[in-house]
Amino acid sequence: MPVNQLSPTASTETQTLDFDIAIVGGGIVGATLASALKDSGLKIAIIETQLPAVAAAKKQAYAITLLSGMILEGIGVWQQILPQITTFEQISLCDGDYPGVVEFHRPDLGNTGKLPVPKTALGYVGEHRVMLSALHECLAKNPNFSWVCPAEVVEVKYLTNCAEIEVQQHGETRIIRTKLLVAADGSRSRIRTEANISTRGWKYWQSCVAITIKAEKPHNDIAFERFWPSGPMGVLPLPGNRCQVVWTAPHAEAKALQQMDETEFLTLLEQRTGGLLGRLELESDRFLFPVQLMQSDRYVLPRLALIGDAAHCCHPVGGQGLNMGIRDAGAIAQILQQAHQKGEDIGDLRVLKRYHNWRKKENLIVLGFTDFLDRLFSNTWLPIVAFRRFGLWCLRTIPPVRFLALRLMTGLMGRPPELAKN
Repeated sequence: MPVNQLSPTASTETQTLDFDIAIVGGGIVGATLASALKDSGLKIAIIETQLPAVAAAKKQAYAITLLSGMILEGIGVWQQILPQITTFEQISLCDGDYPGVVEFHRPDLGNTGKLPVPKTALGYVGEHRVMLSALHECLAKNPNFSWVCPAEVVEVKYLTNCAEIEVQQHGETRIIRTKLLVAADGSRSRIRTEANISTRGWKYWQSCVAITIKAEKPHNDIAFERFWPSGPMGVLPLPGNRCQVVWTAPHAEAKALQQMDETEFLTLLEQRTGGLLGRLELESDRFLFPVQLMQSDRYVLPRLALIGDAAHCCHPVGGQGLNMGIRDAGAIAQILQQAHQKGEDIGDLRVLKRYHNWRKKENLIVLGFTDFLDRLFSNTWLPIVAFRRFGLWCLRTIPPVRFLALRLMTGLMGRPPELAKN
């Protein structure tokens, strides 16, 4: 049990707890926000359905952009995370078996201004366990932070001066009173739904199979994306010559890949990776998930803010999803801390709109970019094939095009939070 986890009470009366900020959802995005506010003086709680150790045990890995790394460094957890993850110095893109491969290297980024961008890195690949454990250790050192877990939100009432959250924990009812409720509870956010915030978007015709593999040949710290008519395949390097693979395919095909005999599956995967990694071994189960594009109509209401997948979801092509959430956390942390220092009400809509106006437009660009990539490359119509191969030629040969594409992929396009500049 973490030192700052709330303990069961002996009283049968309903207990009321007061916080400045209550975050529903203790995943990487929610924990990043709480950690980013560790020096703010604000009293913070995370309400989570799972114990922290259980939540951190999830077997998954993510592409981490340069900007996300800088935000985590500004928080103070990056030096613990970095030795346990992979830094990649090259990104490789190709259209199936088409020979025109596009390779990105650090000089393609050009001048990055005052941001402390690493001299050789283009990004990172971090495992869920490593990242969330580091954030949990940071939170355990904050005397103004508490876990409320395992707990379930029963009801939320939004009042003039606070939000009241009814929580069931250890068989008891607790009322958490907070100036601001932050929903970081995922794409199916109950908090968002019950606040009647509508969303726009669509479900794709595709699902993803996510796996960890052990490679025979060295991955050489290269991240690559191979586009096939059925969908993109991302291969991300992990420590120990392992790789995280996210294989996108139409729903029925993806389901068949999940259920396929292991030997047959690995043979097909070796073909799809062009033999670049040699013989492969499975290091994890095959996890299947559908993909969607979603953008909430608004990110804020009085006393409420949405971050991460509760606010938006994108296609996994390019590995942007978690990074959008980390940027949300960095942005709203900056706004809340500045508002608190000025004596403003952090749950006031005028304060929260600063976050909405900052992040919604930037997220929309990433949503459009990932949707465009998936539709452009998951296509066999000859004019589209010709157009995308012309696009790949532009990426290979025209420096400004390479620069803009790489800025977007690394998270360096748009307004960075102050945490990233430290």
